[in-house]
Amino acid sequence: MNFPVVFLAALIPMVVGFVWYGKATFGNAWMKAADMTEEKVKSGNMAVIFGVSYVLSVLLAMVMTVFVIHQSHIMSLFMNMEGFGVEGSEIQLYYDDFMAKYGTMHRTFGHGAAHGLFGGIFFMLPILATNALFERKGFKYIAINAGYWLLTLVLMGGVICQFS
Repeated sequence: MNFPVVFLAALIPMVVGFVWYGKATFGNAWMKAADMTEEKVKSGNMAVIFGVSYVLSVLLAMVMTVFVIHQSHIMSLFMNMEGFGVEGSEIQLYYDDFMAKYGTMHRTFGHGAAHGLFGGIFFMLPILATNALFERKGFKYIAINAGYWLLTLVLMGGVICQFS
């Protein structure tokens, strides 16, 4: 796992959120849909909120790495085989050859972005929408938050796949 890229990608939710939930974009509509007031916003400890959000974004970036980089799964096929990790062993030579041939296959921004989009639609959206339904939030609330997470996961997936 390329931790500098993970830590960089973990900034994406914060940057996108700054723009997405800003007053010039969806901020006012989100505040209304979320029953949020200026007083509630100001009552939070922003250092804690942003700190915890960044830690959670690091976790998200770590799991996105597994989703968008297919080669990270190859090692799991070989790791319990006798001789894996032993330089010059037959299985290690096979693994090294495989990675030399295919280790960078599908490692583009577009490929990672596509996986981010699929993850957003098939993982994030059902979870977010289910929570919103039980919280009695409307379609606008779901659409604003889902749009944010879809864009965020697309960008995270693209950056991680391209640069890891």
